[in-house]
Amino acid sequence: MTLSDRLCHHIATASAPASAIAAARNVLLDASGVMYAASGQSPDVQAFINVAAAAGAGPCAILGTGRTATAPFAALANGAMAHALDYEDAFDAAPGHPNASMVPAAIALAQACGPTRGETFLTALAIGCDLSCRVGLSLKRPMEAGGWYPPPIVGGIAAIAAASRILGLDAKAMRDALSLMLCQLTMPGEIMHSPATVIRAVREGFPAQAAVTSALLAREGVAGFETPLEGRAGFFHLFAGGEFDETVLLKDLGQRWYGEELSYKPWPACRGTHAYIELAQVLATQHRFGWRDVERITVEAEPIHRMLLEPVARKQAPGVAIDAKFSIPFTVGLSLVRGQVTLDDFAPASLSDADVLAVARRVTSVPAGRHERTSGSGGAMTILLADGREVKADVVDALGSPHRPMSHTALMAKFVDCLGRAQKTTTTDAAVALGERILLSDRAGDVGAIFAG
Repeated sequence: MTLSDRLCHHIATASAPASAIAAARNVLLDASGVMYAASGQSPDVQAFINVAAAAGAGPCAILGTGRTATAPFAALANGAMAHALDYEDAFDAAPGHPNASMVPAAIALAQACGPTRGETFLTALAIGCDLSCRVGLSLKRPMEAGGWYPPPIVGGIAAIAAASRILGLDAKAMRDALSLMLCQLTMPGEIMHSPATVIRAVREGFPAQAAVTSALLAREGVAGFETPLEGRAGFFHLFAGGEFDETVLLKDLGQRWYGEELSYKPWPACRGTHAYIELAQVLATQHRFGWRDVERITVEAEPIHRMLLEPVARKQAPGVAIDAKFSIPFTVGLSLVRGQVTLDDFAPASLSDADVLAVARRVTSVPAGRHERTSGSGGAMTILLADGREVKADVVDALGSPHRPMSHTALMAKFVDCLGRAQKTTTTDAAVALGERILLSDRAGDVGAIFAG
């Protein structure tokens, strides 16, 4: 049995334990809430909503808008909203967002091809998320080395796995769907280098739509190829030069579920900024100083964090919201000047806030020291104050990690706040009721109906 066959058999037949199903419920709660918020909070997604709606009404909700579309276009619009606020869950061990394109694709197919039972739906999410995390961990050569931008590519594996499982495809059709997905799966690293583009915000719409289309075509019998993953020109060769570890990919498959090891975001910014947001707040509180007292801020950064620090001028004064969310200097400035980092803090007025920009200009960086970090989400910071004091702190795992998880109450509060920001607003009571239905979705006879309207 080839590697592709083995994994497709797993996608088609695996059962998820109760712990993985519970984790998938949290994924669904958090991901859907973020999409609702983006519908009203992010101007970058409106073009995607307009295009989806213009293609014609359908059985699938464009979340937060009161509008509908066919499955591929609903996945496109909801996928664009999934990462637009950079507020969705993350997998710190192999940095990425395994669920950002998966959940929009899964909801669209559940509504278009349902009814889909809750247990089936959540099992599909658990399998897809786990597989995406495994792929990320198995890569021995960074995808960036080939000019790719990894998160939506690796996350697309989750999307096609979940979409195929929801449609009930067998292992052969699953392999076809994966092949068809690979024909569409791309994201050039050039999006990191443009100071004006918002593609990095809306990127997940593309793999979400591709997953829906690929799974539907495979169900119609369109054939793929025999080894879409490990073939001589397959996924691993194309994106990582063939350098991957099959042992890591397969270890404890079906026993360890990486969806149980996700981080949920307390702050709406790139996960790599979170340690520094937290450290700025902790140091200011512990040592009782204000932002005006700060002379210099030095952060210790891992190599992967360079994109959050360079080019220096751009990161100290970002021009668009998504670039601000990918900036350690700017988010540290927000944290010290405003004492918090919320969705409201990335409005256009914040990008030109003279106080925030003044603090951002005081941020410098050095290579990370030898800190024992279990998830890759930690960091260290030293602040030199005007009175000569030098204060410093280190965090092993930023808040929200599996080792320091957000509470159930905090996750629900985040969901309710997000729903209050949708284009089509709702009451707090209605938002709480929807959240509770999502958290009981394993008992639902039709998951798609939860999101109708």
